Amino acid sequence: MTKQSDTPRVPDLMEAVFDTCYLLFDLIAGILFFAFSHGSPLFLLYGVLTWTLCFGDAFHLVPRVLRAVKGSNEKIERQLGIGLQVSSITMTIFYILLLYIWKQTFYEMTAPVMLEILIWVSAAVRIVVCMLPQNNWCGEEGNRKLSVIRNAVFAVTGICVIVLYVMSGNTYGYHMTRMAAAIVISFGCYLPVTLLSKKMPKIGMLMIPKTCAYIWMIVMGLQLLF
Repeated sequence: MTKQSDTPRVPDLMEAVFDTCYLLFDLIAGILFFAFSHGSPLFLLYGVLTWTLCFGDAFHLVPRVLRAVKGSNEKIERQLGIGLQVSSITMTIFYILLLYIWKQTFYEMTAPVMLEILIWVSAAVRIVVCMLPQNNWCGEEGNRKLSVIRNAVFAVTGICVIVLYVMSGNTYGYHMTRMAAAIVISFGCYLPVTLLSKKMPKIGMLMIPKTCAYIWMIVMGLQLLF
């Protein structure tokens, strides 16, 4: 595959700037969590959560930035495919970490056993499905059947985590129902993109509010820290 364009387009450059700022924000936020945690398991978890998001998304976003600046070629397209696979796995781990952040934040509350089992089982199934070579991550068509399966079980993970944060409500005055709202926004933007973007490329713009929702989640942790 040869380069598609030698002249970067303005929308692509704007996306590259946004992606770079997002990754830098995650990197710095993670440093703040670790530097000011004073050994608190809650904020150490927030640090792990933030860097999991940062380094996982970097596998996909760095090639996108390079493509925006240099144009597309076979190497970058392959990196994008592998990056999608890695970020899909780390995104799943992100929600498992949100479960344990909930436990540390609301230490006097107990998560329903069945809900916790559903989170773990659905997350494990998604990770296994994501690792299957049949996903054809680096191909233009991918594998629609596996895409539906892996995102259906991912939706189960997300819904269960949403239920937890709705349950805790405004306990301790933390207003962590906002976390549930951020997760709803992220899923509401992510699922249409992952299922429809190959046929409707413009729907990929939904990844911007999805990313903003993740930034909001991290900001909530920083508000608790400071």
